[in-house]
Amino acid sequence: MGIEVLPATADRFDDVATMLGPRNPSSSVCWCLSHRLDSRTNRDLVGPARGEYVRQLCRRDVAPGVLAYDGGEVVGWAAVAPRSELPFARSVRIPHVDDLPVWSAWCVRVRPGHRGRGVAHALIEGCVAYAGSHGAPAVEGYPVDNGDRRVDLTMAYVGTRAMFERAGFTYACDTDAVSGGFPRVVMRRALP
Repeated sequence: MGIEVLPATADRFDDVATMLGPRNPSSSVCWCLSHRLDSRTNRDLVGPARGEYVRQLCRRDVAPGVLAYDGGEVVGWAAVAPRSELPFARSVRIPHVDDLPVWSAWCVRVRPGHRGRGVAHALIEGCVAYAGSHGAPAVEGYPVDNGDRRVDLTMAYVGTRAMFERAGFTYACDTDAVSGGFPRVVMRRALP
């Protein structure tokens, strides 16, 4: 059975929590909000309020990302949204390539024990399909350009240039952003 990728809707919130939530519900972990919210709101939103914020995102008409399933078990998450709704829209480090209303895919997470099985690739393809189903003209990613050097797992969520290239994305431009000691680039895939 292959990897199935589905939108992170309200009825799948428990799976979103499995992928993003802390073991201790009062912890203030990312919940994949650090690139979705402005820095002040991100700082002010603490503990269980972070999970509740994501629950509300899952109730919107446009889901905050996609989930990967292997045999019915959630094994991955990827965030995707219109760039115009994200801090990337105002970023001074990650430039706009042009004026297209692109969508951004910026966080790819695969559960331990499921890595190296194509889940990340399926998640990126799922982001592209989901954005395309909402009329996106293109999807961008902002991965590290690490060459063949190893990326620390805590910073691997942004993806690698090679991972996006395998998913049909092409290099669009350099950025002034860095993650895990590696420069980030803008990768883009145009949609029909």
